[in-house]
Amino acid sequence: MNEATTLTVTHPTGKYDVLIGSNLLPRLRELAHISGPMVLITDSHVGPLHAARCGQADCVLTMPAGERHKTLATANSLYVQLLAAGVDRSGTVVALGGGVVGDVAGFVAATYMRGVAFVQCPTSLLAMVDASVGGKTGVDLPEGKNLVGAFKQPTAVLADIDTLQTLPSTEFAAGMAEVIKHGLLGHARLFADIENEGRRLPTASPARLQTLVSEAVRVKRQIVQEDPFEHGRRAVLNLGHTFAHAIEQVSQYHIGHGPAVAMGLVAAANLSARLAYCAPQLQTQIEQVLTAVNLPVRIPANLPPAALYQAMGSDKKKAAGQLRFILLQDIGHPLMVDSVPEKSVLATLGEVQG
Repeated sequence: MNEATTLTVTHPTGKYDVLIGSNLLPRLRELAHISGPMVLITDSHVGPLHAARCGQADCVLTMPAGERHKTLATANSLYVQLLAAGVDRSGTVVALGGGVVGDVAGFVAATYMRGVAFVQCPTSLLAMVDASVGGKTGVDLPEGKNLVGAFKQPTAVLADIDTLQTLPSTEFAAGMAEVIKHGLLGHARLFADIENEGRRLPTASPARLQTLVSEAVRVKRQIVQEDPFEHGRRAVLNLGHTFAHAIEQVSQYHIGHGPAVAMGLVAAANLSARLAYCAPQLQTQIEQVLTAVNLPVRIPANLPPAALYQAMGSDKKKAAGQLRFILLQDIGHPLMVDSVPEKSVLATLGEVQG
C-alpha cells in the first residue's frame, strides 16, 4: 500500500494538511487530530457506505442526497439536530460525502455557534480535487448557486481514495471535469496524461488514482494560497463555471455539476476563439479529452441560449454588474474578461448546442 500524500495548504489564519491515500477513514480521529466530540454530517447515499468506517462518532446526521437539498432549509435542519444532540463549540463537524455535503456541512460549521472546527472527508473524485480544498462553503437559492455562503477553512482534509471504488462511473466522470479544468489552468502535463490515458483512468490502480488526485489538488492549492478570499487570481478556478452554473439552473439541476462543467469548458474555449484569444483547435482538443472520459461536449438543445444567458445574470462572479468570464489563451494560460458582448455569448451558446 502506498504511503499517503500530504499537501499542506496555508491561509491567512493558519494551515491544514490534505491527506490523499488509502485506508484513511478508519484513522479519522488520529489523522485529523480530533480530541473533542465528533459529528459526522453525511447524506443518504454515502452514509450507509462509509460512515461505519470512520470510527465512533458522537453523532451522525444524515441529509438527503442531491443538489436540490443544498439549501438554507437543510442547514436549518442540521442546526436543530446539532442543538438537540447537545453539540457545543468544542465539537468538530466532519463532512463525509461529495461536494454538496462538503458545502452544506462547511456552511453549518462556519455559522453554528459562530463557528466550530471542521474536517473534510470527500468521497467523490469531484469533491476531492475541488470542493474540499480552499475553504469555500455555501448553499443555493432559487435564483442561483452558492449565493449564501462563508469562507470556512478546514482543520484537515482526508481524501480516502478507497471511497472511489463505490463511486458510480458517471460520478467518476463528473470528477474528471474538474481534473481536466485544473490541467487546463496550470498543469499541461496533467492535461496531456489524461489525453493519453483517459479511457483507462476509471479502472486505474489505487496508486495511479492517488497520483491523479494529488496532481489536481496541487494546482488548486497553488491558486487558493495566492488568493484565499477570491479577490483576484482565484477567479480562474471558475473556468467554464459561468456557463456551467447557468446550465445546472436552467435544467433544474437535472444536469449535474461535472457534466455542466464539461459543457462549460467547451463553451469557454469556443468563446475564447470567437474573441480571438486562442486558436479554434483548442476547443477540438478539449472536446477530445472530455469525450475520452465519457463527458458531454454539447449543451442540450432544450436549454434555450436566451434562458441560459438570463441565468448568468444572477451569477455571483459578476464584477461591477458585468458578467465575468474566465477564458483561455492556451493550456496553462487563463485570463479574466469582464466585458464580453452579449451577442458573442449567445453565438457561442448556439454553436455548442447539439
